[in-house]
Amino acid sequence: MSIEILTIIIGFVVIFCAGIIQGATSFGFSLFALPILATFLPLKIIVPMLVIYSIIMNSIILYKIREHVKIRRILMLIIAAVIATPIGANILISMNEKVLQLIVGVIVAISALSFYFGYKIKIKNEKIAYIPVGFLSGILNGSVSLSGPPVILFLTNQGVEKQVFRATLTAYFWILNIMTVATFLYKRLISAEILKLTIYLLPALIIGVLIGIKLGNKVKEETFKKLTTVLLICMGILSIVSAI
Repeated sequence: MSIEILTIIIGFVVIFCAGIIQGATSFGFSLFALPILATFLPLKIIVPMLVIYSIIMNSIILYKIREHVKIRRILMLIIAAVIATPIGANILISMNEKVLQLIVGVIVAISALSFYFGYKIKIKNEKIAYIPVGFLSGILNGSVSLSGPPVILFLTNQGVEKQVFRATLTAYFWILNIMTVATFLYKRLISAEILKLTIYLLPALIIGVLIGIKLGNKVKEETFKKLTTVLLICMGILSIVSAI
């Protein structure tokens, strides 16, 4: 069996599982897929592919839960993230991949552990707080396709209800990913090789997301919150391990 075929098979399984996670929770796709794929593919191939996938799957999820979307609530978050995304893309081009993975893993794991054990920060002015959260999310989005952790942790901290949580994240990711693809095209980070691999693994994404959406609608609120934090902890640790 050639390395190329083996890569496609492993990638298919990883993208399928990541799609289920994303469909069920509206996040976790890149958190799950990136550390695993990074063990046998460079980030400069993985990140653009995951961003393209994010647009596709978030379009599917957004259509399913569109009635819960509240764009006005996260307008400042979107603006800050869009401004920061090109900065992140420049970091992807210049910074060492392993260093990036390690930084992301540490941030995600520590933050998620604090929420798991009940530590929360009281934030009175939510709209102002969205600016630094969105800026950090945009940098991580452009550099390693991990825009989720800062926003997920912030919404969890604010105690946002499950369906609003899912719809808010999905709308945010959808808008941000469109901007990111435009940035990547401008900086020539999307090649024919990346598009070829993206097409090969696309069926795994669509099937996984559709299964995940059905599972997500059946998960109870409390179970959903626990699943969110545990998943973040695991992905943070996985990112650290893959970087080392």
